[in-house]
Amino acid sequence: MFRTLFGMGPKVDLKEVKDRGAVILDVRTVGEYADCHVKGSINIPLDQLPKKLKKLPKDKPVIACCASGARSGSAVAFLKSQGYEAYNGGGWAAVERELDCR
Repeated sequence: MFRTLFGMGPKVDLKEVKDRGAVILDVRTVGEYADCHVKGSINIPLDQLPKKLKKLPKDKPVIACCASGARSGSAVAFLKSQGYEAYNGGGWAAVERELDCR
């Protein structure tokens, strides 16, 4: 229930999604991203996502992350409404650990 409440949906194998060429999208602020982030991720703050959507390839899955999973949940809902295959990875540190992106 907690995962559904925050837009995280069922648990997904992020490694499998990454192996299919997924883009890792960090939707935190520029300052948060500058402090630390998943290596190879791109930063588009959540409030800028609608106007910068063209920076994301539509033919690849997107794994969204933020600090806790709340903003990335909102990003995933928006991306899905725009026809993207998108998954909520939750907090950026958890995504980094799960995908071994250090």
